Amino acid sequence: MTARTGPATLLVIAKAPLPGAVKTRLTPPYTPQEAARLAEAALADTLDAVLAAPARRRVLVLAGEPGPWLPPGIEVVPQGAGGLDARLAAAFAGCAGPTVLVGMDTPQVTPALLAPALAADARRDADAWFGPAADGGFWALGLAEPDPDLLRGVPMSTPTTGAAQRARLTGAGLRVRDLAVLRDVDTAADAARVAARAPGTRFAAELTRIDRLARIGRRVRR
Repeated sequence: MTARTGPATLLVIAKAPLPGAVKTRLTPPYTPQEAARLAEAALADTLDAVLAAPARRRVLVLAGEPGPWLPPGIEVVPQGAGGLDARLAAAFAGCAGPTVLVGMDTPQVTPALLAPALAADARRDADAWFGPAADGGFWALGLAEPDPDLLRGVPMSTPTTGAAQRARLTGAGLRVRDLAVLRDVDTAADAARVAARAPGTRFAAELTRIDRLARIGRRVRR
């Protein structure tokens, strides 16, 4: 078994779920504290999926400090400096062999959705696996041979980020296979749609709880 065909490293890039530091586009309608609770639930769902998926290593690339939400079995390394492209590049630079990176914004992710990029033969006819996001970004990126230069300089957080990143891969001569399209949780509308598609997640349960308390509060104030 070669390094290219062996088990992959699974990376999750995330911010510690602190009020005012995460999911700021959820405020309003949600408070910074509510947005942080939703971010924590989304991160917990993502880490659950990573723990249930086959991998050589499972690594959280974290901006901030780990908290009680961190489950056993996850290594933690700090994020690098710079813009998101530089931080993603640094995450891949710290790995050897096949590596798959996901974000914390898709709590609906499951081991089944990750499976094509993690299968034993995933790199037989692919050099990269790409998970497009509905907003034009990407939620997952797998590389058979991590190369930080494939990410450095790609414009991030734009409606064309996904297209630019995919073009960087194909422009380097890589054979790219696509994963399913998922929706990132950025806005309140995104949150509602993702929770509806994945009602059994911690994220959906936390969103339901927050919305229920808000409705009760509105009735009390009448």
